[in-house]
Amino acid sequence: MGRRPGLSARMKLTLSYAGFLLLAGGLLLAVVWVFLLRYVPDGVFVSGPGTQRRGVPSPPMFPSRSDLLEAFAPRAAQAMVFLVVFGLLGGWFLAGRMLAPLTRIADAARLAAEGSLSHRIGMEGPSDEFRELADVFDTMLEQLESHVTEQQRFTANASHELRTPLAISQTLLEVARSDPGRDHGELLDRLRIVNTRAIDLTEALLLLSRGDRRSFVSEPVDLSLIAEEAAETLLPLAERRRITLTVTGEATHVTGSAELMLRMVTNLVQNAIVHNFPADGTVTVHTRSLDGAGLLEVENTGHRLPAELVPTLTEPFQRGTQRVRTDEHAGVGLGLAIVHSIVRAHDGTLDLAPRPDGGLLATVRLPRGHAEASQHAVPSPDRSG
Repeated sequence: MGRRPGLSARMKLTLSYAGFLLLAGGLLLAVVWVFLLRYVPDGVFVSGPGTQRRGVPSPPMFPSRSDLLEAFAPRAAQAMVFLVVFGLLGGWFLAGRMLAPLTRIADAARLAAEGSLSHRIGMEGPSDEFRELADVFDTMLEQLESHVTEQQRFTANASHELRTPLAISQTLLEVARSDPGRDHGELLDRLRIVNTRAIDLTEALLLLSRGDRRSFVSEPVDLSLIAEEAAETLLPLAERRRITLTVTGEATHVTGSAELMLRMVTNLVQNAIVHNFPADGTVTVHTRSLDGAGLLEVENTGHRLPAELVPTLTEPFQRGTQRVRTDEHAGVGLGLAIVHSIVRAHDGTLDLAPRPDGGLLATVRLPRGHAEASQHAVPSPDRSG
């Protein structure tokens, strides 16, 4: 359905300015008539009596209402014509000056629609409504450009990561076809490992996308129970690595998806176990409420982390060189990225801080649930391994 052609905003403002001037002129003429001309008597009249005598000047005559109207009407019509012309020309100029910022914003929006997100309006001048709109638009373009760049980088990395197990599987199948006498049991084991990694990566990507879309139902969740469940699941892994896993704290009620929060805590605890000392390390999970928010703290021992490495830990597929594992828990580089996505989807914050003695302290702050308002904190039992 096509759009009907209409007047531009500049033409509408121009007509508005001209109409206002015409109305103001008409009001002035009405004031002259109401308060002046209508009180002037009609007809010829003089100020003195009688007849004019020889040698005696005649008395002065005063203009009547008809005389005044006859002299005033053409000048009033000329003034009204001037006001209309002046209103149209001046209104067109003023409307152009007023709408110039909107034209710049429209040009920037047109460039953004064509795919150029690097352009900025950069409007100068006083802080008026147009300046505020331009600044908001620049901020939106900056965030949009950052998001698109991040998505492009993520797509490229995901494609690379998914291509690797598929290429390995293809190579193994070609080797098996060219060497029929090869042990099929070993081949099947390697294919199973490669396919498991591909499946884990695909599930991680789907989970990451789900967190970004916020496609979940919020419900009251107790972080302390989530922490205990995650610790119980990962306790065998901690025991194999001779890591002491401890869960402490109080009942901490927040609002969100219990399933996603369980994955969030599981990823944090597993990351703390895997990236630890080879033996005799510790992992501590603590929950508490503070300043209207629920806090989850996961702290582990380990080697010291460079300060410049910490900000990259939540980026997809960015495995710090000092944190790469070569065993079965090498991961796909999405553990903390998923955590960050889930926390952000729940309007929370994730803070990663290296410990002075080595290891990492991960602090998750989430909005508290309404159910905790009238409840007292109840300590949760410790769980060690």
